[in-house]
Amino acid sequence: MIYFDKVTKFYNGGAAALDDVTLTIEPGEFVSIVGHSGAGKSTLLKMILAEEVPSEGTVFFESNNIANLGKLELNELRRKIGTVFQDFRLLPTKTVYENIAFAMEAAGAHEEDIIADVPHVLDLVDLSEKMDSFPRELSGGEQQRVAIARAIVNQPDVVVADEPTGNLDPISTYEVVQILKKINDLGTTVILTTHNKGVIDSLGKRVVTMDEGRIARDDASGRYVL
Repeated sequence: MIYFDKVTKFYNGGAAALDDVTLTIEPGEFVSIVGHSGAGKSTLLKMILAEEVPSEGTVFFESNNIANLGKLELNELRRKIGTVFQDFRLLPTKTVYENIAFAMEAAGAHEEDIIADVPHVLDLVDLSEKMDSFPRELSGGEQQRVAIARAIVNQPDVVVADEPTGNLDPISTYEVVQILKKINDLGTTVILTTHNKGVIDSLGKRVVTMDEGRIARDDASGRYVL
């Protein structure tokens, strides 16, 4: 469970990026977070990833106060979270297989586990035939699917997808969203930020709408309303 308890975040003494936010995300949920630029979505994600700490209030991951975790404990927490970004962030000199294997190597996985798990996640994102391709040889949608495979290969509890369809055409967007739904159906919590109304309306999942650092709406089965 992820729990924000009356969280406020100030940057450089300015207006609050988050303002008295209380939010619970249960294990296995699919939650979309929407809002105009500057609404606080990115700050919310940074809190979950322990890249920022609250100015006021507390963020819990499971039963742990993120702000109180030491370096080793933070590394353990981050291994439970897979991240997907708008700009893919693949290593250009490594193949698809090597990009995903690298994530496992960084987490200390054994070679036999890498050999077994990388093909499995590539199959999950429908890219088995691209195993030996380099990022430059892939479409944007294929690159994003590789990024998703990399995010889930270490079997995280949570996947955070920050505008993952922002650079994609409608067909690729549909494919990426279907994969995120599949991951969620397998039991992984998915937290998605997006400006894409069509994506939100097609999901039929929980939608949290942010406005000026506060939660303006929280709909269990919502649509894109701004």
